[in-house]
Amino acid sequence: MNFQRISSDTVKLLLLGGLLLLLVLASFLIGRYPVTPDMVFTVLAGKLFQWPQSWTPAMEIVILKIRLPRILAAMLVGGALAVAGAAYQNLFRNPLVSPAILGVSAGAGFGAALGMLLQYSWVWVQIMAFAAGLLAVSCSFIISAFFGGKSVTSLVLGGMVVSALFQALISAVKYAADPLDTLPAITFWLMGGLAKVTMQEVIWIIPPIIAALLALYAVRWRIHVLGAGESEAQSLGVNIRLVRLIVIAGATLMTAAAVSISGMIGWVGLLIPHMARMLVGARFTVLLPATMLMGSGYLLLIDGISRSVAAVEIPVGILTAVIGAPFFVVLLARSRRNWL
Repeated sequence: MNFQRISSDTVKLLLLGGLLLLLVLASFLIGRYPVTPDMVFTVLAGKLFQWPQSWTPAMEIVILKIRLPRILAAMLVGGALAVAGAAYQNLFRNPLVSPAILGVSAGAGFGAALGMLLQYSWVWVQIMAFAAGLLAVSCSFIISAFFGGKSVTSLVLGGMVVSALFQALISAVKYAADPLDTLPAITFWLMGGLAKVTMQEVIWIIPPIIAALLALYAVRWRIHVLGAGESEAQSLGVNIRLVRLIVIAGATLMTAAAVSISGMIGWVGLLIPHMARMLVGARFTVLLPATMLMGSGYLLLIDGISRSVAAVEIPVGILTAVIGAPFFVVLLARSRRNWL
């Protein structure tokens, strides 16, 4: 690894960071209530440094209580889903793997739907979504272990079974829900979106996402080696089972946290890792921060489109599928020969 390559990767990451900052600023300016860049700076800096208030209460509500939590949530959710997808794709050595591979999204969807059916508070709905997502992945492990499977294939098959089961349970909850009240709320949540996110919700998902990111970064070199094959990893002294456990635990934790506040947003964890590989290559040391930055920026962009192109806000999950599906076909066609 030469200094020229390191310098090139650093420049690319800095450019991605700069693009993300521009998208953050643009996201503050998008919405029904007109906001200018100097207004954003005045309110944010004034609150941070305790300046004398020179802005209106309406301006503070729009910037601090509506758009700031939404922007932070988009960055956290998009980055978490993208990193989880990249980690899973390296682990399973499959470009078609997404964060939902082991059933975490379906489990979280069931937990949230059940909480809404039982008329729980919104906090408990999110807690149930987070817990059910972790439960779904645990069930995938149990099914794989029950049949004596130690390979990733048996784990994926267990994930397919669990996903199908929880999708059926979601359908059962929707069937039992009140069609005039609860059913629309469940359906809208399952479409994915950030319209109802508050700062308290953003704060509580930060610790699990940061912890998962640190765990994945700590074994970044081993994840890259594992992507080349288990025999190569064993020859280099990599503890395959331990690395596999860390990757699955970390990716599951951040996916469950993200889905618990955003609903089921697809394609981010499938599309963004491919875009990042085309930009920085497959080395996980660089791929991890690149996917984090690109995933954050991508969901910020999609969220901005969702609340600006129509009179009624479009669920983010719909747009990620409509935009991501055809774009992914093009990316896959271009990168199929040099995925690793």
